[in-house]
Amino acid sequence: MLTINPKEIKQSEVQKWLTGGVAPRPIALVSTISIDGIRNLSPFSFFNSFGSNPPVVAFSPSRRGKDNTVKDTYNNLVETGECVIHAVTIDIVQQMNLASAEVPSDVDEFYLAGFTPVESQMVRPFRVKESPFAMECKVIQIIELGGSNGSGNLAICEVLLFHIDENVITNNSIDPFKIRHTARNSGNWYTIADKNSMYELPKPKFDNPIGYYGLPAFIKNSKILTANHIARLAHVDKLPSIAEVEESCNNMISGDYSLLQMEFKDIISAGKPVTINECEQIIKSALDSNDLDFALKAMVYAGKFI
Repeated sequence: MLTINPKEIKQSEVQKWLTGGVAPRPIALVSTISIDGIRNLSPFSFFNSFGSNPPVVAFSPSRRGKDNTVKDTYNNLVETGECVIHAVTIDIVQQMNLASAEVPSDVDEFYLAGFTPVESQMVRPFRVKESPFAMECKVIQIIELGGSNGSGNLAICEVLLFHIDENVITNNSIDPFKIRHTARNSGNWYTIADKNSMYELPKPKFDNPIGYYGLPAFIKNSKILTANHIARLAHVDKLPSIAEVEESCNNMISGDYSLLQMEFKDIISAGKPVTINECEQIIKSALDSNDLDFALKAMVYAGKFI
């Protein structure tokens, strides 16, 4: 492991390691307005949500690393206490990138990037018509996280109104396959949230899972099963008994189960011992086929001989 003390390297190096390791990050496309009525639009990838009652989001219009100056967004937030935060999707990523350009304060990034301004209902800053998700917000607090180059300014905001394009809603929820968020990695790299990069991971079903400490030692020390495999075995609230395993296998009917399961049935019916390697391979195959129940039964049976 490479170990780095951020106090011993340049700010630009800290930025590189931080943004490379904390990724992908959602992007907030933030609309503000000056006290003189000049619109401003800028993206920030130091951004997330932090509660739902009240709904709170936060982002950081950090100080510039090159000269320690603050951005127009920060000044506008301090002066007006309002903003509109938008989701960035793959459909508007190029316009978002254009809005990130360093331009004079009197330049309207809506016009620069080709976005359509829409009047908000509860705050002065305008909404971006092209974004399918927008939040009208008031600033709760701005916390300065330092006064040096690259220091953050945490803008904590309460959401007053949501605006959601009905075309990205399925079953009364935002459909991740329709909204197609894009997120920031390190350097010039971004991530698209699409079917090739998303997967579903349900929360544990039980409040008190057996955890790692409830698994046999040979499983925890496995050289074949990955940490993800083992964690899936540890998600259950209890293990089946050997009697339940044997009864289940005896009730199996040929044709209703996979070849691997039928082979395992033959092993149990004959009372054959299994080696650690054989057991781990069976469990791995079962988990890779998303058959947790069978994997648990194989693990319990192997425990008789290991």
